Amino acid sequence: MEFTDVAIVRATLDDVAALTPLFDAYRTFFAGEHDAAESGPFLKERLGASESVVFLARAAGDVAGFIQLYPLWSSWYCRRIWFLSDLYVTQLHRQRRIGRRLVERAVEHARETEASSVMVELPHREPHLTQFYASLGFHKDDVFDLARYLI
Repeated sequence: MEFTDVAIVRATLDDVAALTPLFDAYRTFFAGEHDAAESGPFLKERLGASESVVFLARAAGDVAGFIQLYPLWSSWYCRRIWFLSDLYVTQLHRQRRIGRRLVERAVEHARETEASSVMVELPHREPHLTQFYASLGFHKDDVFDLARYLI
């Protein structure tokens, strides 16, 4: 099932209060973190400093989901890469292609900003996400296998 009355809009500072409960639910689901007192200020800082781009899905007046992108730069290609950090759709609005529409909007944003790519981390514990992103044209990178150093 798909909502026909879903609007995908770019979030502003005015949206932080409506976005915070979803961001907090996202953090709880994926990272086990739950601290709304931390989530709201974090979002406000990112949006206020233009350090991230957030698109909201609004369905029948509700904030149904969001996607958050962070800018990176590629020295190889001398172009921007968008890191798709967060994607979340509320339980009530799942199975309605809202997540798909949010990712499609993120890819459109990457094209609009002349980025070289959109990159996403896929948690090992969520194998269905590999299939989801593959259905949207994402594929395992042929050049890089990323590693990270945790601090």
